[in-house]
Amino acid sequence: MAETKPTAAKSASSVQPNKSSNIISWIAPFAGIVLGYIIWRFVLGADNNFTNPDATGGFWPNHKGPKTGLSKMYEGGIVVPILIGNFIIVITFVIERLLTVMKAAGTGSNTEFVRTVQFHLANKDVDKALAACDKQKGSVGNVMKAGLKKYKEMITNTELETEQKVLNIQKEIEEATALELPMLEKNLVFLSTIASVATLLGLFGTVLGMIKSFSALGDEGGGDAARELSKGISEALFNTALGIGTSAVAIIMYNVFTTRIDGITYGIDESGFTLTQSFAANYK
Repeated sequence: MAETKPTAAKSASSVQPNKSSNIISWIAPFAGIVLGYIIWRFVLGADNNFTNPDATGGFWPNHKGPKTGLSKMYEGGIVVPILIGNFIIVITFVIERLLTVMKAAGTGSNTEFVRTVQFHLANKDVDKALAACDKQKGSVGNVMKAGLKKYKEMITNTELETEQKVLNIQKEIEEATALELPMLEKNLVFLSTIASVATLLGLFGTVLGMIKSFSALGDEGGGDAARELSKGISEALFNTALGIGTSAVAIIMYNVFTTRIDGITYGIDESGFTLTQSFAANYK
């Protein structure tokens, strides 16, 4: 009878998906636009900010004679509240991603953490390595902890060969990594999208203001029309300024977050390599 080799057992994974709600991705865009309109209509467009306010009010009052620089922004048109809303959305997701990335980074240096785990594994003290993961409290620690649990399980496994045990540890690490990375990258799409859209919206508002200004120039003529044209161009450029400013903040923060996430990802890769190499060396 032919001799059969034991195959890799399908042990249950210790990795559990993070059940985190992403309700902010639904609420923030809508709330940001609404809040942007409220700021534009009732703060920038308050009656006491103009020498000739439109007493009838309504959705878009036709105030005249802004008293301050901020109240001049009101006359930039209906695109202004959308741009203000975009800026609020950017700030919201910057704060949300900042808290998430800070939590994922954990405590201390990832490099020092990996070295500590390597030291404990070299001494074949898996429990101290697990304790170090609990202290790290970040994504690298979470992936390392999942791998260490499988590492500890494989030490006592007598059915599998060393190569099969290493493959099981590697698979556990890959599953843990697949659960951690989406959490880090979640909602970055809002920053990258607004980085492009805000500039286009600003230019769109500027074009609308220029059309309005040149139409007034053609209808009136004379010195008064020239003054109205220069005034209209100034108002229209508020749209460009808001769009470029919002886009700049979104681009800078997107690059900051992706750089931090790349550092965490490198730490995760290093931790996986550490576990597999350590097991292959210590438990041949």
